[in-house]
Amino acid sequence: MIVVLFGLLFLLIGFGFTIWSAMGISGVIYILLRGDVSLRIVVSQMVGGVDSTTLVAIPFFIFVGNLMNHSGITRKLADFADFFVGRFRGGLAYVSIVVSVIMAGVSGSAVADASSVSAVLHPIMRKRGYDDTFSASINASSAVIGPIFPPSIPMIFIGVITGLSIGRLFLGGVVPGLLMAAFLWVVSAVQSGRKKYPRIEAQFNFKRFFAVLKDTALAVLAPAFVLAGVIFGFVTLVEVAALAILYVLFLSLLVYRTLSLRKLFTVFVETAVFSSSIMIIFAVVGLYQYIVASEQLGRQLLFLVESLHMGKNLFLLFSLIFFLLMGCVLDAVPVMLIFFPVLLPIALNLGIDPTHFGVIVVLNLMIGLLTPPIGALLFIQTKIANLPFNTLVRAIWPFTLALIGVLILVTYVPALILWIPNLVFGVGG
Repeated sequence: MIVVLFGLLFLLIGFGFTIWSAMGISGVIYILLRGDVSLRIVVSQMVGGVDSTTLVAIPFFIFVGNLMNHSGITRKLADFADFFVGRFRGGLAYVSIVVSVIMAGVSGSAVADASSVSAVLHPIMRKRGYDDTFSASINASSAVIGPIFPPSIPMIFIGVITGLSIGRLFLGGVVPGLLMAAFLWVVSAVQSGRKKYPRIEAQFNFKRFFAVLKDTALAVLAPAFVLAGVIFGFVTLVEVAALAILYVLFLSLLVYRTLSLRKLFTVFVETAVFSSSIMIIFAVVGLYQYIVASEQLGRQLLFLVESLHMGKNLFLLFSLIFFLLMGCVLDAVPVMLIFFPVLLPIALNLGIDPTHFGVIVVLNLMIGLLTPPIGALLFIQTKIANLPFNTLVRAIWPFTLALIGVLILVTYVPALILWIPNLVFGVGG
C-alpha cells in the first residue's frame, strides 16, 4: 500500500498538481482504499501537523527577510560588502556571498535570500560587465547558505517534528555555512579570472569607510541580535523572531525611514502568502506521517539496512544519495518532514549524532534547490536574469559541485558540524 501512496503522489505531481494538493489527494485515496480507517482521521492529522507553537517563528523570520528587502536594508548590506571585497576581480560575486551569509543570519530562507539579494545585485553586475549566467549562478548558489547558517527555517522543521534541540541544529550549521561560502568564493575566483571580470581600482578611504559603517552598522547587527538570543537562551525562538521584527521595523521606520505604509502592507501580504504555502504542506505532511507510521515504513527500512549489513559510513552514503535524488524530484519540505523522522532512528542505532544527521540532511535537500527539474532557485534566477532554464542549469554546475564537496566533507568529518554545538551546549546537550 505504501507503494500505491507514493506512486499516486508522483503521478499527480507529473500531471501538474501542486505538492500539497498531490499529497492531500493521494493521502485521502490511500485512506479510502484501506477502508478500515475513518476519513475523520484526515482532519485530525492535518490539524496535528500544524499544532506547534514553534512553527509561529517561521512566518516571523520570513517577515524579517521581506522587511529588509522592501526597506532597502539589503542594498545597504550590499554596499557594506562591496566596500571591502568589491575591489577584487569579480568582486560582486564575493559581495553576493557575503551578503547571503549576513542575510542568512536573519531570514533563514533560501528563496527569500535569492529574491532579495539577486534583485539588488543582478542589475549592478550586468552594468559592470558580468554575464547573466555567471551572475545568476552565484546568486542562486550563495542563497543556499540561507537555510544552513542560523537561524534556519528547515532546522526549525526538523526540531519541531523530532524534538531535537533547535539551538544545537542552528549552531551545527555555522561551520558548514562558512565552508559553503569559502568553496563558492574559490569557484568564483577561478571563473572571474578566466573570464577577466573587471577589478574596481579604489584606494582604502577612511572617510568613506566610516560613512559606510555609519550607514550599515545597525543593519549588520541584526544577525548578531538573532544569534545571541538563540545561543544564550535569553528568549525562546519565537520571541527572538518577534524581537528581530521589532528591531528591523525600528531601523526601517525610524532610523533609515525607507519603509512606507504601502510597502509595509506589501510585506504583510507576501509574508502571509509564503507562510501559508509552508503551513499547508505541514498540514498534509501530518497525514502522511500517520500513514508512514501505520505502514511501519521505519521498521521496514531498518530491516533493509540490517539485511544489507550497512555500517555507519555506508548508511551515510545511502542517505546522501537518497536525499539528493528526492530533492531533485520533490520539494524539500515534504521530503524532510516525511523521511527524516523515518531514517533518524536508524542513524541513532548506528551511532550517528542526531545533530550531525539533521544538518547534513538539510544541506543535502537545499542543494536540491539548484537541481532540475524542481530547482526553485533556478526558476527564481531565470526570471530575474531573463535566462532560459537550460542555460542556467548548464552554467551552475561548478557551483553545485562545490556545495556537494562541502556536503561530503561535513558528512564524513562530523566534528565540523558538532564542534560549536558541543562547545556551547556540551557533548550531547
